Amino acid sequence: QVQLVESGGGLVQAGGSLRLSCAASGRTFSRYAMGWFRQAPGKEREFVAAINRSGSSTYYADSVKGRFTISRDNDKNTVYLQMNSLKPEDTALYSCAADEYYPLRGMDYWGKGTLVTVSS
Repeated sequence: QVQLVESGGGLVQAGGSLRLSCAASGRTFSRYAMGWFRQAPGKEREFVAAINRSGSSTYYADSVKGRFTISRDNDKNTVYLQMNSLKPEDTALYSCAADEYYPLRGMDYWGKGTLVTVSS
Protein backbone atom coordinates (compact mmCIF):
# COMPACT_ATOMS: atom_id res chain seq x y z
CA GLN A 1 0.00 0.00 0.00
CA VAL A 2 1.28 3.46 -0.94
CA GLN A 3 -0.28 6.67 0.28
CA LEU A 4 0.40 9.85 -1.67
CA VAL A 5 -0.03 13.41 -0.42
CA GLU A 6 0.45 16.40 -2.70
CA SER A 7 1.37 19.93 -1.65
CA GLY A 8 2.60 23.18 -3.14
CA GLY A 9 -0.44 24.33 -5.05
CA GLY A 10 -1.76 27.86 -4.88
CA LEU A 11 -2.58 31.02 -6.77
CA VAL A 12 0.04 32.41 -9.14
CA GLN A 13 0.06 34.99 -11.91
CA ALA A 14 0.59 33.99 -15.52
CA GLY A 15 4.30 33.65 -16.23
CA GLY A 16 5.05 32.63 -12.68
CA SER A 17 6.32 29.37 -11.20
CA LEU A 18 5.25 26.78 -8.67
CA ARG A 19 6.83 23.60 -7.38
CA LEU A 20 4.52 20.77 -6.45
CA SER A 21 5.57 17.96 -4.14
CA CYS A 22 4.12 14.50 -3.66
CA ALA A 23 5.18 12.65 -0.53
CA ALA A 24 4.76 8.88 -0.45
CA SER A 25 4.39 6.68 2.61
CA GLY A 26 6.06 3.32 3.02
CA ARG A 27 9.40 1.91 2.00
CA THR A 28 8.37 0.82 -1.49
CA PHE A 29 8.40 4.22 -3.21
CA SER A 30 11.41 3.39 -5.36
CA ARG A 31 9.59 0.37 -6.82
CA TYR A 32 7.11 2.61 -8.61
CA ALA A 33 7.21 4.87 -11.60
CA MET A 34 5.43 8.11 -10.81
CA GLY A 35 3.19 10.40 -12.76
CA TRP A 36 1.52 13.78 -12.46
CA PHE A 37 -1.97 14.31 -13.85
CA ARG A 38 -4.34 17.26 -13.83
CA GLN A 39 -8.03 17.90 -14.12
CA ALA A 40 -9.37 21.29 -15.03
CA PRO A 41 -12.94 22.31 -14.14
CA GLY A 42 -15.40 20.64 -16.49
CA LYS A 43 -12.71 18.60 -18.23
CA GLU A 44 -11.40 15.07 -18.05
CA ARG A 45 -8.21 14.24 -16.22
CA GLU A 46 -5.13 14.39 -18.41
CA PHE A 47 -1.57 13.17 -18.21
CA VAL A 48 1.14 15.76 -17.45
CA ALA A 49 4.47 14.03 -16.78
CA ALA A 50 6.05 10.74 -15.78
CA ILE A 51 9.33 9.53 -14.32
CA ASN A 52 10.81 6.06 -14.00
CA ARG A 53 11.88 4.37 -10.76
CA SER A 54 15.43 5.68 -10.71
CA GLY A 55 14.66 9.12 -12.10
CA SER A 56 16.79 8.56 -15.19
CA SER A 57 13.94 8.77 -17.69
CA THR A 58 11.02 11.17 -18.06
CA TYR A 59 8.36 12.12 -20.57
CA TYR A 60 5.78 14.89 -20.82
CA ALA A 61 2.54 15.95 -22.39
CA ASP A 62 3.15 18.24 -25.35
CA SER A 63 1.24 21.03 -23.62
CA VAL A 64 3.82 21.28 -20.81
CA LYS A 65 7.02 20.19 -22.55
CA GLY A 66 9.79 22.73 -22.01
CA ARG A 67 7.92 24.42 -19.13
CA PHE A 68 7.45 21.64 -16.56
CA THR A 69 10.06 19.33 -15.05
CA ILE A 70 9.37 16.16 -13.10
CA SER A 71 11.96 14.80 -10.68
CA ARG A 72 12.15 12.50 -7.69
CA ASP A 73 14.17 11.93 -4.54
CA ASN A 74 13.93 8.29 -3.50
CA ASP A 75 15.68 8.98 -0.20
CA LYS A 76 12.88 11.40 0.68
CA ASN A 77 10.08 9.33 -0.92
CA THR A 78 9.05 12.40 -2.86
CA VAL A 79 8.31 13.31 -6.47
CA TYR A 80 8.28 16.91 -7.65
CA LEU A 81 6.78 18.91 -10.48
CA GLN A 82 8.51 22.20 -11.21
CA MET A 83 6.16 24.38 -13.24
CA ASN A 84 7.51 27.46 -14.99
CA SER A 85 5.98 29.97 -17.39
CA LEU A 86 2.54 29.11 -16.11
CA LYS A 87 -0.50 29.90 -18.21
CA PRO A 88 -4.16 30.33 -17.23
CA GLU A 89 -4.91 27.07 -19.04
CA ASP A 90 -2.65 25.27 -16.53
CA THR A 91 -5.29 25.91 -13.86
CA ALA A 92 -6.35 22.50 -12.52
CA LEU A 93 -6.29 20.04 -9.67
CA TYR A 94 -2.90 18.32 -9.90
CA SER A 95 -2.58 14.76 -8.64
CA CYS A 96 0.33 12.40 -8.40
CA ALA A 97 0.06 8.68 -8.94
CA ALA A 98 2.19 5.55 -8.71
CA ASP A 99 2.46 2.87 -11.35
CA GLU A 100 4.22 -0.46 -11.28
CA TYR A 101 5.14 0.00 -14.94
CA TYR A 102 7.08 2.51 -17.01
CA PRO A 103 6.00 3.90 -19.39
CA LEU A 104 2.85 4.29 -17.36
CA ARG A 105 0.08 1.77 -18.04
CA GLY A 106 -2.53 2.08 -15.30
CA MET A 107 -1.96 3.84 -12.04
CA ASP A 108 -2.04 1.74 -8.89
CA TYR A 109 -2.27 4.53 -6.31
CA TRP A 110 -3.50 8.13 -6.41
CA GLY A 111 -3.21 11.18 -4.22
CA LYS A 112 -6.10 13.54 -3.61
CA GLY A 113 -4.51 16.44 -5.40
CA THR A 114 -3.43 20.03 -4.91
CA LEU A 115 -5.12 22.97 -6.63
CA VAL A 116 -3.21 25.26 -8.95
CA THR A 117 -4.82 28.49 -10.10
CA VAL A 118 -3.11 30.70 -12.66
CA SER A 119 -4.51 34.20 -13.05
CA SER A 120 -4.18 36.21 -16.25
